[in-house]
Amino acid sequence: MEYKQTELKKGIKLHTIHTDKFKTNLISIFITTKLDRENVTKNAVISAVLRRGSKTMPSQEEISKQMEEMYGASFDCGLDKTGDNQVLKFYLETVNDNFLPQSGEDMLKVSLEKLLEIVFDPYREDGSFKPEYVEQEKNNIRQRIEGKIDNKAKYALDRCIEEMYKKEPFGLYKFGYVEDLEKIDAKSLYDSYKELISSSKIDIFVSGIISDSIQQVIAQNENIQKLQERTPDFIVPKEVNKELPEKENIVTESMEVTQGKLILGLNVCLNKEDLKYDVSVYNSILGGSANSKMFQNVREKAHLAYVASSSYLRFKNNIFVNCGIEIGNYEKALELIKQQIQDMKKGDFTEEDIQNAKKGMIAAINTIDDEQDTGITYYFGQELSECRVSLEEYKNRIEKVKKEDVIRIAENVAIHTVYFLKD
Repeated sequence: MEYKQTELKKGIKLHTIHTDKFKTNLISIFITTKLDRENVTKNAVISAVLRRGSKTMPSQEEISKQMEEMYGASFDCGLDKTGDNQVLKFYLETVNDNFLPQSGEDMLKVSLEKLLEIVFDPYREDGSFKPEYVEQEKNNIRQRIEGKIDNKAKYALDRCIEEMYKKEPFGLYKFGYVEDLEKIDAKSLYDSYKELISSSKIDIFVSGIISDSIQQVIAQNENIQKLQERTPDFIVPKEVNKELPEKENIVTESMEVTQGKLILGLNVCLNKEDLKYDVSVYNSILGGSANSKMFQNVREKAHLAYVASSSYLRFKNNIFVNCGIEIGNYEKALELIKQQIQDMKKGDFTEEDIQNAKKGMIAAINTIDDEQDTGITYYFGQELSECRVSLEEYKNRIEKVKKEDVIRIAENVAIHTVYFLKD
């Protein structure tokens, strides 16, 4: 896997990942802008409306028809919250030219043109988005916002984050808010779209069997040529000096649930970026694997949880402990979880625990180039954080982590918020 990046214009980059492991090419366009309450809902609707039609493909039916004619190409889009940024994501996957039944077809060029058109030349009526599309997608977004309580585990994590980051961008829900949908109409949304694509960071990824000529193909595309240079309006996530809280914030919420959802939001205080490798090993030992203290002690031995794990959110330097428990076991489970955190500070884990953590993490790193979208996600994360590390260097840094490094991290971890969803 060979990765290269080129600045097409200020604020607009092309990233190529040359790999011959696949028979497909995957093209991705990411539009990154900082999270704020004024625009978060509008951007969610924009993302949905753009997939409805473009200049020469004015409907979803027409887009689907075009994809079928391109040997069953697939188009998709999504929306993410990455650090304090909102990211609109668009994907098009198609068969590589080397595996087409007829030679001479430039399917990669066609695919690029189609995706660039969908994102940068949307279907318009009377100089704005089609009102019917906007209203339909507003309803879809409304249903998504209102339906977020259906997945109780995800809802509990979102609520914990919301409580930890009150009045901060990261506390915003990535699909926005129902009350803000009412203010959106086709014209105002199109104006917001024009502002979005003129000020945001734009990254174009192309993965597959590709040649150096791809840069020229994209640079000469009319939709790229229309884009102006910009100083991207996004936030580089560098959370290294997060303060440790003086006391825990306890939040309890009641809902019709058969299983309690217990989330602990932990702050990790670092003084330099490189320590994030140490945090990754710490998290794996605490709750990031089947050999972890959380899984073995809280779930397997004490039988206090159906689910017991932890995850490291490196863009915000938080660790989230996630447990599904019997509601009556709240106090016992919380006490035992806290004990695991304290035991990490005391160095109550073995060299075998460290090696198991490293093996699991390196195995995961080795799968990054097994799928095109995970490779793109890896390099996009590096692009946003402005921290470039090859896969080999990534594995080497994990291998170098020692027990004293993990203990040092443990001493700089503290519970910020305890969130409990019960009946």
